[in-house]
Amino acid sequence: MTKFTSEEKLEATISYLKGHKSFTTLAKDLGTSTAVVRNWVKQYEHHGTEAFKKSYTSYSAQYKLDVLTYMNNNRTSPNETAAIFNIPDPSNIRKWRRLFEEKGIDGLQPGKRGRPSVKKETKKAKSIDNSLEALQEENERLRMENAYLKKLRALVQEKEALQGRSKRK
Repeated sequence: MTKFTSEEKLEATISYLKGHKSFTTLAKDLGTSTAVVRNWVKQYEHHGTEAFKKSYTSYSAQYKLDVLTYMNNNRTSPNETAAIFNIPDPSNIRKWRRLFEEKGIDGLQPGKRGRPSVKKETKKAKSIDNSLEALQEENERLRMENAYLKKLRALVQEKEALQGRSKRK
C-alpha cells in the first residue's frame, strides 16, 4: 500500500471538491482505490485540514468501544465512522469489531509491543519440570519431532530421485 503525504491527500481532496476530477480519475492518477480517495474527502468534510495531520495515537479500550457503539447505534460503515472520528485507516475499526466479537472488551485492550521478555527459571520451576509427567510430555514431543524429520528427509530423497530420473530422459 502506498503512503501518501498530507499535501497529496489535501491536493486530491480539493481537486475533487472543486469539481476538477472525479474519485475514479484521482484514484487512477494516484495509483490507489476510489474508496481511499472517498475516505479522504469524508475526513476533510468532518475535520478540515486537521484530518491529514499525522498522529501516532494509541487508542484506549474505552475509546475503541465508544467508536464501535457509535457505529452500531447510527448504522454507519467503518469508512464513515473513521471519517467522523478522524481515524486514518478504516481497517482499524474493522479489526476492533472483529476482536470485540471474538474476545469481548479484552480484545480491545492495547497489546504489549516489542519482543517478549525472557523470564529466568527459578530452582522450583526446574525441579517441577523434572517430574515424571513433564518428562513424558517432552519425550512425546521429541518423538513427534523425530518422526516429522524422518518423513521430511524421505520426501527430499524422493524428490531428488524423481529429478534424477527426469534429467536422464
